[in-house]
Amino acid sequence: MKRHEIREKALQVLFQLENTDLTLEEAISHIIEDNEMNPFFKTLVYGVTKKLQEIDHQLEEKLENWSLYRLPKIERTILRLALYELLYMDETPSAVVLDEAIELAKTFGDDKSSKFVNGVLSKFVEQ
Repeated sequence: MKRHEIREKALQVLFQLENTDLTLEEAISHIIEDNEMNPFFKTLVYGVTKKLQEIDHQLEEKLENWSLYRLPKIERTILRLALYELLYMDETPSAVVLDEAIELAKTFGDDKSSKFVNGVLSKFVEQ
């Protein structure tokens, strides 16, 4: 599985957690088979859930005229996933993380999602 597909599946798991009463393991089992769970997927999903408060705190500081919980859920989930990669996974270049997040926003969000995601994440890359 390509990393883009892995990010899509990780996004789907994290989105389920945001919108249902499923446990992490249940959400994962709805999206992938056990034999598909590669190390990159595990790092993303478990990492975001473990560091969620820190990630949300970082996002809140960069959102101008928005609160994190006013954001559409899909955009919030994409931002969390991308920010985890930017802050905690040095092996992926920040430009790749940004491009991937924008693509996810185009696929799963609305017409304005990709520009919004790009604008927020660019503030982290510029630091």
